[in-house]
Amino acid sequence: MTGYGPPADVLALVETEPPIPGPGHVIVETKAIGVNPADAKTVRGQMGADESKLPLPIGFEAAGVISAVGDGAAVPGGALGVGDRVIVYRAHGAYTDRLEADLTTVHPIPDDLDFEHAAGLLLVGVTAADTVRTADVGDDDVVLIHGGSGAVGVIAIQLARAAGATVIATAGPRNHDHLRSLGAIPVAYGDGLLDRVREAAPRPVTSVIDTTGTDEAIDTSLELVDNPGTIVSIAAFGRASDGIVLLNGSTPESRRHRTEAVDGLIADAATGDLVTEVAKTFPLADAAIALTELETSHPRGKFVLVP
Repeated sequence: MTGYGPPADVLALVETEPPIPGPGHVIVETKAIGVNPADAKTVRGQMGADESKLPLPIGFEAAGVISAVGDGAAVPGGALGVGDRVIVYRAHGAYTDRLEADLTTVHPIPDDLDFEHAAGLLLVGVTAADTVRTADVGDDDVVLIHGGSGAVGVIAIQLARAAGATVIATAGPRNHDHLRSLGAIPVAYGDGLLDRVREAAPRPVTSVIDTTGTDEAIDTSLELVDNPGTIVSIAAFGRASDGIVLLNGSTPESRRHRTEAVDGLIADAATGDLVTEVAKTFPLADAAIALTELETSHPRGKFVLVP
């Protein structure tokens, strides 16, 4: 980033000297890079617009192959070595073909998980896991998930179902068959949502996970549950006065939920027990195009940059 604003105006591809890994660090030759709404918000200055941080590398997650190892770079179970396939999360400046990463952010990739799916897994995955853990979802619950076809929603559905809950998920009609395949009961958002959820629910809704932040989602949820503290949202920060639980990964408990979820997400994605989708890939040089498309209506699944 050379400034804050529209991606096409402020992103530039820059050549630098290859990094040399410091103690406890590795260099990863990136094979795929996850593209996330947080990247677009960063570029536009919605996460802060401190001019002193410019130029600023962007991107929070990537997957690739270790090409160099600094002193003391090891993970439980053995040392990391050149040639190992890894995910880097949470990365700093992942939009690059060579990424220096602290050992604590590097996670081995099982053989059955490809780079593109690995690169887009963890940011949305740990967020979904945090919502399900915070909502304390269990066997007897009926969970309403707003935005069920989004990248976070799709994983939240699967984690809630794995916990034994009945899941109702909102989405546009074109995504209803996919939600059914994940074990959710789909309902269309829009006028009449409250009645449709009540009709679809086999028994009263006990908790809500909101990934959209819309007033429709929150208003409907408040009608469905007696305690607003059972509504967990990652997006409706303007509704804090309603008493809902807002998550941004900043509390110790939220960070613990996210850290504890990493290994299971990777393992389940590798075995196919966790289904994720790559909607589209872009060359690294087209990062601005990818971010611009991400902010518009786009296919279900993650966008991925490929250097």
